[in-house]
Amino acid sequence: MKQFSAIFFDLDGTLLPMDLDAFTQGYFGLLSRRFPEYDAKSFIAAVWQGTKAMMQNDGSMTNEARFWQVFSGLMGPGVLERQAEFERFYRTDFHKAKAFTGPNPLAKQAVELAREKADRVVLATNPLFPLCAVESRLGWIGLTPGDFDFITTYENSAYCKPNPAYYQAICRTMNLDPSQCRMVGNDLLEDAQGASQAGLQVHIVTDCLISHDLDLNQWPHSSFADLAAVL
Repeated sequence: MKQFSAIFFDLDGTLLPMDLDAFTQGYFGLLSRRFPEYDAKSFIAAVWQGTKAMMQNDGSMTNEARFWQVFSGLMGPGVLERQAEFERFYRTDFHKAKAFTGPNPLAKQAVELAREKADRVVLATNPLFPLCAVESRLGWIGLTPGDFDFITTYENSAYCKPNPAYYQAICRTMNLDPSQCRMVGNDLLEDAQGASQAGLQVHIVTDCLISHDLDLNQWPHSSFADLAAVL
């Protein structure tokens, strides 16, 4: 019998090293340049509002539906005809955002080791992006969606971190006992506090720590390089 029913990994700042602010600024710049027919300032503001709406989603619709509801309300219904263009962006120009991230040669090893220690491995990345964007980011560190048993995306999720309901929904979908699962992340609010409140065990990697002024010592933690020993 394996040690855990499931090990959950965060992506941005955990498996994929990054300064979140630098990445977000670079990503939004690339996205707005892909749609030059819109005023860049208004376009980015609308994306932010759609993102905030997903962060506050209450489970009544998918994050995808929530984003496009808010985004199109601000930009006009004609933007709904551009959804396919957004997906093409995430498969093409979005790859330039790799420049705002760092390498992690240990990422694949960590996921493979988790597979040995747990029945299932989940990519518990905050579901603000479509699957194609998650797939692109995984590729930057030598991983694919096939390395995971489940991935949260804006298409299949109706909550976001740090809402404990996000973690509870994954456990319901996969028929998991939260107490038999461990969340590995870098954000003390979204990964540590949210998962803890949902009943999961937590381990924090500190390489790209986001503390939100919470006390790191509330949870087990290490560098990513030491994660293998922890697992």
